[in-house]
Amino acid sequence: MAKRVSHNKTGVLFGRLMKHIWRSPDTIITVALIPIAMMLLFVFVFGGALRGAIPPGTNYATYLLPGILLMAVASGISYTAFRMWQDTQGGIFARFNAMPISRSSALWGHVLASLVSNLITIVLIFLVGLAVGFRSGAGVLAWLGVAGLLVLFTLALTWIAVIPGITATSMEGASAFAYPLIFLPFISSAFVPTSTMPVVVRQFAQYQPVTPIVNSIRALLAGQPVGNNLWIALVWCIGIVVVAYVLAVRAYNRRALGR
Repeated sequence: MAKRVSHNKTGVLFGRLMKHIWRSPDTIITVALIPIAMMLLFVFVFGGALRGAIPPGTNYATYLLPGILLMAVASGISYTAFRMWQDTQGGIFARFNAMPISRSSALWGHVLASLVSNLITIVLIFLVGLAVGFRSGAGVLAWLGVAGLLVLFTLALTWIAVIPGITATSMEGASAFAYPLIFLPFISSAFVPTSTMPVVVRQFAQYQPVTPIVNSIRALLAGQPVGNNLWIALVWCIGIVVVAYVLAVRAYNRRALGR
C-alpha cells in the first residue's frame, strides 16, 4: 500500500509541475534561446575560422550540435533548482513529509518534469540545427543511443540541481550553480578538437565528462564507431546520477528533520 501511495504522489507532483511548464512555455523558449544563439554565432560568425581545426569535409553545424545540446541541458536545470527552491520555501515538501510516502518520491516529480522539459528543448534545437545545416545518416539504433545518452546526462545534471534547490538560502543561490556547468562544453571537444588546445587546458578537456559524451553523440550521429568514449560517458553519467541522488536525498532528509 505504501508503495502505491508513493507512486501516486510522484505522479501528482510531476503533473503539477508540467502544468506550470505548459502554462509558461517562455521557460522552455528562454532555455533554448542562448544555445540556439550560440549555435548561430559559431556556425555563421566563427565557423569559417574554426572549420580548419576540424576533420576535412566535416559539416561544422553537425560537428557543433552535440555540444550545443549539452549546453542547453545545463541551462535548463537551473530552472529545476529554482522550482525546487520555490517548493521548499512554499511548504509543499513539509506537507509531503507529514504523509506516509517515500521522501525520494517527492524529488522524483521535479526530476521527471526537468527531463521532459529539457527533452522538448533538445527537440527545438535539433530543428534549428537542421535549418542551419545539421545532417545525419545515423540509423535507428544510433539515434536511440543518442537519446539514451542525452536522457542520462539530463538526469545526472538534474539530480545535481536538486541539491542547491534544497539547500540554497536564496533564489539566486539555487539557480546560479548552473553557470559553471553551462561553460563546461567550451573547455571540451564540443567546438574544436582538444588536440588544438594548450597542454594544461587539453588535459582538463580530455578528462572532464563533457568530452566523451560529446564524442559519443557525434560518432553515433555520424554512423562511426564510438570506441571507449561511450563506456567512459556511461560511467560518468551513471556515477554522477548515483552520487547526486544519494546527496540529494540526504540533503532532503536533513531539511525535513530541521537540521
